[in-house]
Amino acid sequence: MSDTNCQIYLLTPAQIQDFDRFLADLENALSAAPIACLQIRLKEAEDLAIIQAADAITPLCHRYGTNVIINDRPDLVEACQADGVHIGQSDMDYFSSRELLGEDAIIGVTCHNSRDLAFQAAYAGANYVAFGAFFDTSTKTAKTRAELEILEWWNEAVEIPCVAIGGITPENAGPLIQAGADFIAVASGVWQHSDGPGAAVSALHQLCLDHSPS
Repeated sequence: MSDTNCQIYLLTPAQIQDFDRFLADLENALSAAPIACLQIRLKEAEDLAIIQAADAITPLCHRYGTNVIINDRPDLVEACQADGVHIGQSDMDYFSSRELLGEDAIIGVTCHNSRDLAFQAAYAGANYVAFGAFFDTSTKTAKTRAELEILEWWNEAVEIPCVAIGGITPENAGPLIQAGADFIAVASGVWQHSDGPGAAVSALHQLCLDHSPS
């Protein structure tokens, strides 16, 4: 999960009303430009519904070389044939998640705007840490607001990648990339883009090429 340039980390909508339409939109996004990760983030869905969604989402993502990450639920990773999990501070802890999933799994940790939480996750062995929210977001109520400075500091201090999350769109992502984000996590900025998901992903990819630190 590392690259010279910033990469795109896509999140599913919290709810998917029309699954066939979503799969078409997802393929439109995946085919537009490289996407490093797709996080299945179906917050209110039952376990079976998440697994059934992953049955279609995971093979499609893998066909395009995109890792699949399950939100919050290390116990569902194997059933979803996913590549890893993203855990928050109130979810299963990192060490229990690692013991369950093994050394090859990707495990990312929400660290809000806290340097201490990020250091703890990094020293524990997390594959990435996530900072945010950087902007207002419609997908969830953000507990914290992060500033660009934390990305600049992390980029200088630690080699483990960081993900910037929270209200990111093609219109506001540039400064985050320039500040040192290794990944930009995007949800509604792609799915609700006026020109469609593919256009949004193409624009974000171009920003990653244009604005990544030299």
